Amino acid sequence: MRAISSLLADVWRLSIPYFRGEDRWRGGALLAAIIALEVAWVYVIVLINQWNAVFYNAIQEKDYAAFVHQLWIFTFYAAVAIGVGVYQVYLRQWLEIRWRNWMTDKYLTAWLADETHYRMRLKGDEADNPDQRIAEDIRSYIAQTIGLFLGLLNSIMTLASFAVILWGLSGDFAFNLFGADWDIPGYLVWAAFAYAALGTLIAHLIGRVLIKLNYDQQRYEANYRVDLVRVRENGEQIALMQGGPVERARLLSRFSHVVHNYWGIMIAQKRLTWFTSGYGQLSVIFPFVVVAPAYFTGAIPFGQLMQTSQAFGQVQGSFSFFINAYTTLAEWKSVVDRLVGFERSVQKTQAEALRSAFRRVPASGPAPLAVSAMEVRLPDGRALLDVAALELVRGERVLLSGPSGSGKSTLLRAIAGIWPHGHGEVEVVPGARVLTLPQRPYLPVGTLRGALAYPDPLEAYDDETLREALEAVGLPGLAGRLDESAPWATILSGGEQQRLAVARALLVKPDVLLLDEATSALDEASEGALYLLLRARLPQTALLSIGHRSTLIGLHERQVTLAREGEGPARLVDLSPAPVAA
Repeated sequence: MRAISSLLADVWRLSIPYFRGEDRWRGGALLAAIIALEVAWVYVIVLINQWNAVFYNAIQEKDYAAFVHQLWIFTFYAAVAIGVGVYQVYLRQWLEIRWRNWMTDKYLTAWLADETHYRMRLKGDEADNPDQRIAEDIRSYIAQTIGLFLGLLNSIMTLASFAVILWGLSGDFAFNLFGADWDIPGYLVWAAFAYAALGTLIAHLIGRVLIKLNYDQQRYEANYRVDLVRVRENGEQIALMQGGPVERARLLSRFSHVVHNYWGIMIAQKRLTWFTSGYGQLSVIFPFVVVAPAYFTGAIPFGQLMQTSQAFGQVQGSFSFFINAYTTLAEWKSVVDRLVGFERSVQKTQAEALRSAFRRVPASGPAPLAVSAMEVRLPDGRALLDVAALELVRGERVLLSGPSGSGKSTLLRAIAGIWPHGHGEVEVVPGARVLTLPQRPYLPVGTLRGALAYPDPLEAYDDETLREALEAVGLPGLAGRLDESAPWATILSGGEQQRLAVARALLVKPDVLLLDEATSALDEASEGALYLLLRARLPQTALLSIGHRSTLIGLHERQVTLAREGEGPARLVDLSPAPVAA
């Protein structure tokens, strides 16, 4: 019972925000219309049940005129039922897509806000494969929730309607037991309830293992799909290293989890299907077994036999809702758990970010960015860096050097505000824009215009400005391809991608520019030319760059390095000023 209460609480928490949000009027109106159609559907079924008695009595009495009249009545009922059924599907799909649109926007906003997606990945959080949870689980949750809600509503209304009919048709069942006379009113209703209750209990005992199996299946499928995408995206590196056999073995290993778990689902499904199929077949004949004695004794006519058997079947079917929907319920429970886990992970990550010891405060001096008393830690809590102070003044070029693994890139992440582990203070001039260029630029799918303007919107720059930026960084051949859509991350070489990233900096004109080996794929002459271009085009921009080449020293006014003594954290050491580049 506690598990059911917890599930219902989770479903309420996932569902109610939509019906209280900005789309509540349209969503509520659609839901009300769907419920009204469900009521109409049950009402038509009740009318058809009453029609059964008259129709079959007309057949038994060989009353042709009444037979034809009842056919016309049934035609009308059928036409109404068809119309109700069509608009049930149409309005349900309309509600599903509106709800999914709202819920997807909510989840994407929360996941991408304040670099939550990156922080969750750093933590290795329980919300694995967020892409599947947003794309697949939301869709499944909404479709299954609406379907189960309408199915349950239909069962309740059908039970309420036909239980009254069946109670009236049942009469009293009198029998003698142990010398005492017993009288059971409405015995057919109780028979249907006992039959369905026993079936529900057995179905749950057989099929409850499906809940965990379905949860694991979604996880294994997502992991396998992610690995396939990684192979596709890194095809060149894999081909150059002839890593096809290794990747094949790894992918087959991933897929073996999918297959093994699916076998478990198959076995559990087979056991449940054995029971539900037998239960369903027995349900066809069971009403007649219960009602037939009254017919053969002449207590009821043939039409009433058919009406009673149908009413019994409707009541028993309503009681059997959980048996018929058990497989869907198992899948639905796993989807609910995954979405709740995703929401919990997002909220936990955002709460930790608010409590983060890295504080961004308005700058107290003219420097656009300054760092003080910063301690950067690894996710396991070990101290990585200790930075007493670092100040970047306008127009200054500072080179950050140090051994590989000393924490240079992590320091840039902390300064940029995306690293969650540690404490310290980052002073930024109000309104100042900080732009970071990583070693491997991100190029979104779409037009070259979108890739170049990123992260600003497409309309932020006109064509002439975009072409000029491409020509300035040495990519004149791309100037005429702004509206061409292509997988630019695979078409452009590493050096071309880094040139394009520098072009972004020329467009943005940031107050602070952080370069994390952003020109490492270029030759030294090209690298020097781009640094001189940045100096000429962005004279007021404070620049902090990471690099290992000695030629970079002459391109910066100042050099700082990370040095570690013993096993303690690396400390920032300010070296003697480097010569200004010619």
